[in-house]
Amino acid sequence: MTQAVDLHYYRQAEPGKPKLIECDVLVYGGTPAGVTAAIQAARGGKKVALLSFNRHVGGLTSGGLTATDVGNRAAIGGLAIEFYTRIEKISNFRPSEAEALYLKMLAEAEVPVHFERCLESVVVKDGRLVSATMETGETFKAAMFVDATYEGDLLAAASVSYHVGREPAAAYGESLSGQWQEISWKNVYQFCRLPLSPFVEAGDPESGLLPEILSEPPGKPGEGDFKVQAYNFRMHLTNKVGKLPFPKPDGYEPGRYALLARFLNADPGLTFPLNYTTKPMTDGPVQMRNGDSNNAGSFSSDYVGGNYRWPDGTYQPGSFAQLPAPRRGPPIPFHELYELRESIFQDHVTYQQGLMYFLANDPQVPKALRERVNSFGLDPREFKKTGYWPHQLYVREGRRMVSDYVLTQANCESTRVAEDSVGLAAYPMDSHFCQRVVVEEKGHRTVRNEGGFGHGCPKPYPVSYRSIVPKKGECANLLVPVCLSASHVAYGSIRMEPVFMILGQSAGMAACIAIDDNVSVQDVEYGKLKKQLIAAEQRL
Repeated sequence: MTQAVDLHYYRQAEPGKPKLIECDVLVYGGTPAGVTAAIQAARGGKKVALLSFNRHVGGLTSGGLTATDVGNRAAIGGLAIEFYTRIEKISNFRPSEAEALYLKMLAEAEVPVHFERCLESVVVKDGRLVSATMETGETFKAAMFVDATYEGDLLAAASVSYHVGREPAAAYGESLSGQWQEISWKNVYQFCRLPLSPFVEAGDPESGLLPEILSEPPGKPGEGDFKVQAYNFRMHLTNKVGKLPFPKPDGYEPGRYALLARFLNADPGLTFPLNYTTKPMTDGPVQMRNGDSNNAGSFSSDYVGGNYRWPDGTYQPGSFAQLPAPRRGPPIPFHELYELRESIFQDHVTYQQGLMYFLANDPQVPKALRERVNSFGLDPREFKKTGYWPHQLYVREGRRMVSDYVLTQANCESTRVAEDSVGLAAYPMDSHFCQRVVVEEKGHRTVRNEGGFGHGCPKPYPVSYRSIVPKKGECANLLVPVCLSASHVAYGSIRMEPVFMILGQSAGMAACIAIDDNVSVQDVEYGKLKKQLIAAEQRL
């Protein structure tokens, strides 16, 4: 089986005749937040249009992430709990089941869904979005807009402030922030702290670095950078009869996995359970189970360092001790950004399919491990149109808006509490690795992963309404439930699909109130919003 031709992030649309489509609420982004924002606005009596960048709705929930990151089930209410009740489980459903239910709920609410609509430009007048034009030639004019994308493209087009990457620890006084934090993950997925040589010829720096190791030096503890946590595909696997073998992708290069091969054979005492592990001398290297399978190792399905330019098309190497000013506006044209993301997407496909093919077939992989990997394969019931491979890349972090209220580690730890709650988050603060670098350790130059953490929150905590609307004066009719205003640390807790559904619904409700009361989103009366959210069984 070769890589499916239909497996793409971006397909450039053939522009048609210019066409104006008017609505009350335009929702851009077919993520779970986009679905719930659109449904809620439609239930509020508004004319709604939902635009999806690709041919699907549901984002990661229909794109492979079905081992739901719940945190605390009691924190989930409203449309999110309605979705999980109707699918009859809160996790381990099939991706196709999730998408079918989302489409059914959208149809029930009479929300039209426009697929493969890629933003080209916007019109902003007097601090308000007036319209958004797609590459198809259609222009959508609305009173209220919701940016429900994983990347924050609409907020950037509207010139709303945002950050990309990691703040230095001093920016918000966060102990988990910046590089080389020591609270969490010090020994997790660190190649079992073995002195693996990072060089092509072991011990010889002149031979160059092995693939998948960053050549730029890491920063000092606590410094920030423009790196974002690693992405991957959430494969849907099975060990049942009919399973499909892992495909050999176009462009497969076994040498790309030389560091993994060195690790797999570094010590006869190493064991690989093919799952999450924190025991000494054990490592994934990947999670293999029936259903949603995630990253789970030092060298695993996370493509560390492969995504730095995904959020807005730029990446500046280096580190900094002081937080730079927020960015405003798209730094490169959207069409150029989409083509760049398409190349990054395909590189992720090649990397992860190649990884699985390597583990299943390469003689450098111990025979017993190869046999266990081959006991699983791709599930023939899922992702049939994309070669049984997920159509959605797990964009764990894109742009993050900077508004009048930035959620931080203090919110996650409940030492700072937002009084204008529009929903609860509860999952631990969780970042995947941001870089794989050469370090000096016990007299050896070796390789380590940096940027991962997993640190619990003592209880569910409120997400501020001010964190899903832009600063006063930047855009008066835009709500942002996904790329909301949060530090890298806090976003690591908030960035879960149930929370996106919760915040999407709250954004849809706020949009209705803003229209009815003829006010900006910043001036929505919180008491009125709170009353309606409670009536909708949102947990605050």
